[in-house]
Amino acid sequence: MSSIQVRPATLRDAKAIAQIQVASAQDAYKDFWPDAALNGLSVAQRQAYWREAINMCEPQVLVAHLDNEVMGFVGFDRSRDKGTPSTTGEIWAMYAAPAHWDKGVGQALVEAAQEGLQEEGCTRVTLWTYKNNTRALRFFEIAGFRAEADSVKAVDVEGKPLEQMRLHRSLI
Repeated sequence: MSSIQVRPATLRDAKAIAQIQVASAQDAYKDFWPDAALNGLSVAQRQAYWREAINMCEPQVLVAHLDNEVMGFVGFDRSRDKGTPSTTGEIWAMYAAPAHWDKGVGQALVEAAQEGLQEEGCTRVTLWTYKNNTRALRFFEIAGFRAEADSVKAVDVEGKPLEQMRLHRSLI
């Protein structure tokens, strides 16, 4: 039985959230992001973003913790994709500290986000991830997400074209 707890993020969590996002991205994306992009990730910039998100509740932000050590976070809200129904939610961002990978943090976060979206009346949840991020794709597949046909989009990361794909699952 896991002792991982999930709670709403507070402004005091913003720095830990930013540190986790930067460290996790640098580890998870190291095989396909350009070095300049990895090295350019800024804890200070991410902290400012997450402070504003937490303050405005957009997206809703939850943290997973054990003995008050923040291990990971998830940001979720209604889908940002044009043309989606109001009953579609989206996981905007989800990261666990690399030291806590494969320890149930991601599972606790995705379950909490899904519960939060259901409380908001959502019947479906989506998320975007890099096609190259095999670890994330495997995790989300185990969590019940499936790739959406024809959902691949190109993104530019420091001049390198990469592809993201949208995943989805039902909440009912």
